Amino acid sequence: MSEVEPILLSRVEAGIATLTLNRPAARNALSVALMSEMETALAVLAADASVKVVILAANGPAFCAGHDLKEMRALPNREAVAAVFALCSRVMTAIVRLPQPVIARVHAMATAAGCQLVASCDLAIAADEARFATPGVNIGLFCSTPMVALSRAVGRKHAMEMLLSGQPVDAAQAAAWGLINRAVATTSLDGEIADLAALIASKSSYTIKVGKEAFYRQMEMGLDDAYAHASRVMTENMLAQDAAEGIDAFLEKRAPVWRGC
Repeated sequence: MSEVEPILLSRVEAGIATLTLNRPAARNALSVALMSEMETALAVLAADASVKVVILAANGPAFCAGHDLKEMRALPNREAVAAVFALCSRVMTAIVRLPQPVIARVHAMATAAGCQLVASCDLAIAADEARFATPGVNIGLFCSTPMVALSRAVGRKHAMEMLLSGQPVDAAQAAAWGLINRAVATTSLDGEIADLAALIASKSSYTIKVGKEAFYRQMEMGLDDAYAHASRVMTENMLAQDAAEGIDAFLEKRAPVWRGC
């Protein structure tokens, strides 16, 4: 592969954006350059009202091998190391805070920060042969930042098993634990994701945006605060034009025409 090829590919078609990690020879390791491009691309998509859904994919034999360890070992000081982890945290947070839902298309192995990337996405569909691991403990580097996303996606003991053992879990187990939505045959992967993306894209973008934001906000609250916050959000949602249109369309037995507000 030519060195001039972009390390992150981006395309938008019919309201669905696809970001593709494109460092196949490096197993899509998250270099500073790749993460910087991801941060920029996500900011662009967040501001694009025409984009309804984002798919995160990858080229090559792995989905993502985590941080670029060769690059990390060459960093000169503590400040440089901290800057890399801060950048990675911004990228993961940007996915969660993106107005549009993000679907991970996991065709192969996702390890360490690559597993973190999958856990950070709103939805994930994986090929049967995909594997997931947080193997930092095997090289003396506990996967502490991947732990943040992983522990919010799967049960506590399942997360700890992955983090403490460093052993991979297969796609079926990842689905059972809640790390991914489901595992499918490789030949069905693109079709499954396309169908899910199209289904979500057919909904009101305003409703999806407020719902996604409210979901993550209430997850960090106690029960009473969560209900209070959700009630405020639902009140605003109820008064929005798309809610009025959706309810009227339902009552009139017709398809709604969304305005995104």
